Amino acid sequence: MEFDELAATVEVTSVSLSRNENPLLENIGLSAREKRIGIVGRNGSGKTTFARVLSGLVAPDQGEVRICGIDVAKDRKAALRTVGILFQNPDHQIIFPTIEEELGFGLIQMGCSKLETEHQVYEVLKAFDKGHWAKAQTHQLSQGQKQLVCLMAIIAMKPKVVILDEPFSGLDIPTRLQLTHYFDRIDATLIHISHNPESLQGYERIIWLDNGHIREDGSAATILSNFTKHMNALGNQDDISELIG
Repeated sequence: MEFDELAATVEVTSVSLSRNENPLLENIGLSAREKRIGIVGRNGSGKTTFARVLSGLVAPDQGEVRICGIDVAKDRKAALRTVGILFQNPDHQIIFPTIEEELGFGLIQMGCSKLETEHQVYEVLKAFDKGHWAKAQTHQLSQGQKQLVCLMAIIAMKPKVVILDEPFSGLDIPTRLQLTHYFDRIDATLIHISHNPESLQGYERIIWLDNGHIREDGSAATILSNFTKHMNALGNQDDISELIG
């Protein structure tokens, strides 16, 4: 496979993570330079945990994650400039009353001056055709608008990798399609995590997580087809009847 020389490098080496003696990720390893990577898996398969480990928000018990050569768990300042993550629920991400304050927060954390921050916020809003949003109150936004604000806040910091963790959760079809158009415009490497194979059609590479392991890794056509067949097979069973713990 030919790689884009400008694409970010993602190296995951023997990553394992447990909580209360419960293994969440086990010996995960991969090397990637594709620009559009999908991670698919059933709910509870470890996708969100893996997203947080990839972004450096959670350090693995064993192994390491390096993005563009940076150990994202150990070098948090460099990681902030290199990788951004869009959470499933934007209400867990937005902390400021106005959109311009929300977009400027990460830039200030990176050490940008007030003037530079204002300029960057203006440029991002302009790029998304949302200049009129600057003074708007974040609590008045719809769920889809909040997701877009979070995305713009990430893009403002110009990361080389953007991680999307189930970004369409709770959104209707038109809003999902509109957000997809914005995702398509992202120049950075995109790692999109989803339980829905339809969201990952057309991606260069798909990684299937199952019970904290990489079950399959390959082309979208092959992996999404295999995943869909397996999910349909599970749907014909009755594992809802099984009580856990």
